[in-house]
Amino acid sequence: MRSGKTGRHGGEIGVLLHLLDEAYGKAAWHGPNLKGSLRGVNARQAAWRPAKGRHCVRDLALHAAYWKYVVRRRMTGGGKGSFPIEGSNFFDLPAPTEKAWRAEREVLDRQHRALRAAVAAFPPDRLRKPLPGTRGRTALREIAGIALHDVYHTGQIQLVKALRKKTR
Repeated sequence: MRSGKTGRHGGEIGVLLHLLDEAYGKAAWHGPNLKGSLRGVNARQAAWRPAKGRHCVRDLALHAAYWKYVVRRRMTGGGKGSFPIEGSNFFDLPAPTEKAWRAEREVLDRQHRALRAAVAAFPPDRLRKPLPGTRGRTALREIAGIALHDVYHTGQIQLVKALRKKTR
């Protein structure tokens, strides 16, 4: 992939935005996207665990939100401590109410929009340069990786939902 002169979101940045969009909220050929996998899931369903110590839908959604934040912070050089939920990676939270679950899904949506905006504004000539805090990984790898992260956890969410239905 080479950066093209095909407009503001052409070339590699355009491809990366497309990947982020399909993995998160736009129709994709591979099946459900992350946002779609959460559609219709209520708070009780989101908190159900297939076994003790296993992740629930809520864990996976907030984990995805957190890593969108981390990648954006690495890209923009932002400081730590501004994620809207205390903690990191996987969170130890009380059982959600419907209101709390809606708010958590909004955190995910806001983090996705902020990441997408950061990618859209990212200088294409910096895509192959290592980002701070990544052990030498490039912005290109981090951005593509976070899209793949959404797809991976969407699959887990779909599996947890199917397991829940099977055990009822």
